[in-house]
Amino acid sequence: MKQASKIIYLAIIVLILLPLDKFGLWQITAPVALLVGLIFAFTLANPYPKFNKKSSKYLLQVSVVALGFSMNVNESLKSGADGMMFTVVSVIGVMVLGVFLGYLMHIRRKTSYLISSGTAICGGSAIAAVGPVLKADSDEMAVSLGVIFILNAIALFIFPPLGHMFDMSQTQFGTWAAIAIHDTSSVVGAGEAYGPEAFQTATLIKLTRALWIIPLAFATMFIFKDKTGKVSIPWFIFMFVGAMMINTWCPLPEVVNEFLYWVAKRGLVLTLFFIGASLSPAMIKQVGVKPLLLAVVLWVAIGVSSLIVVLNTVP
Repeated sequence: MKQASKIIYLAIIVLILLPLDKFGLWQITAPVALLVGLIFAFTLANPYPKFNKKSSKYLLQVSVVALGFSMNVNESLKSGADGMMFTVVSVIGVMVLGVFLGYLMHIRRKTSYLISSGTAICGGSAIAAVGPVLKADSDEMAVSLGVIFILNAIALFIFPPLGHMFDMSQTQFGTWAAIAIHDTSSVVGAGEAYGPEAFQTATLIKLTRALWIIPLAFATMFIFKDKTGKVSIPWFIFMFVGAMMINTWCPLPEVVNEFLYWVAKRGLVLTLFFIGASLSPAMIKQVGVKPLLLAVVLWVAIGVSSLIVVLNTVP
């Protein structure tokens, strides 16, 4: 059985990376890759859990940087301006609400803080950055990451249909997805499913939002009165900005840009397969009812409030 799971796992990776669309065949999309990963996790044991975990992290970063070579600084800043204005209020609001609700629900302080961080900024990346500062233990990290990954997977499937239901424009949906969906991978996947402009807007706003990891980490040191924690700076975001600047003012040859764009798109799809393949039944069981309920309440709060703001302020 284990040998079979290895063969299937590797075969799925090959299918995702093959340029099937060049031969008129159907290419595996981001939502499908995530679904395949979930099915794989629930039916077969992941044969490479450590590889899966590390690959999803670094492949996402490489893909995001490669994506920067297809984006223009001036156009991106213009399309993302509205989302940036809402970022400050939403980040602070979610953090305050999450910590307060966690106290009322008698959830461990660090767990509620980690879930709030993941909801407010960028999912697993924020939790991974803030966790060492908090000196959170393995159980607190596992529960927080688990609950965020569950909701993150659901978001990729439900947000594009909701966007169409509310007749949202490309810019509106990209802005909403970047604010209301947790992880960068699903934000980009949802944006791609909705359209090219939504894809670009969602990517830029989400990465701008992710920079809040830095001030949040320093604020965490002060709140928890521990200045010995290590701050993890998301350097890949600055590399993404650098790639956009190169493409804007010193563009690479078209054939290179096309290759980098392909790397970015396929890399993001493969990342979502890795994420789905890591969501095992054991992880879901470990989460517990209260942390999941807290995460759902925060998710609904940011999702509904940002939807109202976006529909009324973003063209």
